Amino acid sequence: MRNLEFKDQLHEYTQWREQLMRSIEMYREWRRRYGMSDLHSTDTILNILNGLENDRITLAFAAEFSRGKTELINALFFAETGIRLLPSSPGRTTMCPTEIFYDKDGGSYIRVLEIETRLEDDSLVEYKQRPEAWKQITLDCDSPTQMQEAFKQLVATKVVPREMADKLGLWNEHEAAEQGMANATTVEIPYWRHALISFPHPLLKEGLCILDTPGLNALGTEPELTLSMLPSAQAIIFVLAADTGVTKSDLEMWRSHICSARNSKQGLAVVMNKIDAMWEDLAGENGYEASIKKQIATSATTLKLEQNLIFPVSAKQALLAKIKGDKNLLAKSRLGALENYLSDDILKQRRRILMETVIRDIGFLVNESSNLTDTKLTNAAKQLEEFMKIDFENKDMTGKLMSETRDRQKAYAANVENFQASRRVFTVQAKILIDSFAKERIDNIVNDTKGDMSKSLTTFGMKKNIRKLFDELRDLLQDSIDITNETRRLVKAIHKKFQDEYGFKEIEPQLFSIKQYQEELEAIFDEGEAFRTSAKTTMTEQSIVVSKLYGTLIVKARNVLKQAHKDALTWSNGVLTPLMHQIKDHKKQIESRLMMLKKINESKGSVAENIAHLKAELEPLKMQRKELAFIIKEMQLEEFQKQIKVEK
Repeated sequence: MRNLEFKDQLHEYTQWREQLMRSIEMYREWRRRYGMSDLHSTDTILNILNGLENDRITLAFAAEFSRGKTELINALFFAETGIRLLPSSPGRTTMCPTEIFYDKDGGSYIRVLEIETRLEDDSLVEYKQRPEAWKQITLDCDSPTQMQEAFKQLVATKVVPREMADKLGLWNEHEAAEQGMANATTVEIPYWRHALISFPHPLLKEGLCILDTPGLNALGTEPELTLSMLPSAQAIIFVLAADTGVTKSDLEMWRSHICSARNSKQGLAVVMNKIDAMWEDLAGENGYEASIKKQIATSATTLKLEQNLIFPVSAKQALLAKIKGDKNLLAKSRLGALENYLSDDILKQRRRILMETVIRDIGFLVNESSNLTDTKLTNAAKQLEEFMKIDFENKDMTGKLMSETRDRQKAYAANVENFQASRRVFTVQAKILIDSFAKERIDNIVNDTKGDMSKSLTTFGMKKNIRKLFDELRDLLQDSIDITNETRRLVKAIHKKFQDEYGFKEIEPQLFSIKQYQEELEAIFDEGEAFRTSAKTTMTEQSIVVSKLYGTLIVKARNVLKQAHKDALTWSNGVLTPLMHQIKDHKKQIESRLMMLKKINESKGSVAENIAHLKAELEPLKMQRKELAFIIKEMQLEEFQKQIKVEK
């Protein structure tokens, strides 16, 4: 598959996402038009729309030095510039982790963060929120040569005293001894800690984001890369060299950083680059093919990966072929299979994930809308059918019906008061639940363990303090279980009361659960332990790496509990909303029935006219349901379509 086809598929994905956003916007307008809009549902829908608007397809490329990773990125995405846009020639290895994307508000630029910021406590996420902390270089997108020159910042290095390198976590005694540099007084280190690149390339404008991570050393000293940035990518492409296969450092990177960023092998592929080094093999074409197959089989066994996820490629020849328009050379480079994987597997996977998110976040709202719309139409049809059977000439009968309806109205009003009382009880209970995740409680736990951490920065002390932190955070969640269960029981009781007493259609209330947050906390701790015990980190014993790991884990744990707090608040604000809509519609139904009986009893208009009026009221309800069915079809919520029965 040519790069153009990947671009076309990415464009198709973007169009699908935009169409989904339009249909969700239609649904928001539908709720507003028919009086179902409320603060909770509006916030939920707007959050989904914002997430879809800012969605990016992030592809992370990871490899040890000199595997041709940056050349692969050039070949896959930037060949049409006609030059080697990102520096990837021999001796020009990318030194700092680099993110490439399009910032439509910020324009075209390179932002680089000084390596000395590693001495500060702030995370990369926090630095990204402060553009003034970065050095910015404006890019001239009309001049590939200027861009190429600017990108040389990515390979910049500088020489610093060994003591400074040690403070920055960039000096490794064991590695230095192996390289005969144990007595070195100065060390060459990356000039920059991180780089952000924005320019309006067609693929980047479609939402593609590329994460280029350089070498085991960078991953081993920046826990945020391994524990946050790699796991958030839709796919990780791990690059090997065909002539060396899986080396010791490759395997260490794979086990310590790549596999830990993926709970499964989904969205994970290996590129066996530089197959052109085997083209001149004296064994001929058959021997060449056999060598590639053997190397794939050996690598698959070592990495415990399916062979179909290992792609033999010559990135260098693929880039040359695309620049020259040489189809035969491009086919020989075998880049097409990798492009197929990115187009078919990754884009389809991301589409499925987004759809699952939409179904999870607003599926309940759509289901509620469907049930309420069906109930209103069913009740109106029943009332019409009932009125058509009544002998309105019998004044005693109409008087009796009016009296019964007034009694229902009084009983309804009394029970609404009970509902309001129940809601007040629920509000108090929900506040207790929400407060159990309060930022202040989390901060107290974090600050206490931070104090202990500053006293012991060995890996043993690190583990002890991290375990203490996560035990206390787990206890915090455990304390919320009883509160959550009590709140859930109250919600169920309120719903059941109105179902039993008024025959409301059962709408299963959403029930809040803290299980997912407990599991996420455990996963974060396990990730931290895996990183801490990796050979690279264990050998360094550097306090800065330990400190960075601790900071990364705290940020991730905070985010989990922050999300728990937000979700509990959102849930408490919206869980009774469907019931309130039913109560409001039930009230309107009683008032409409009473008004109709009163008009008939007072002989205002003929029975036929009043029946005709009731029939006319059915049409807007049918239209309301028909519009919803169309919107659900546009949103592609197939599982909800069957709940809508459109009258043709």
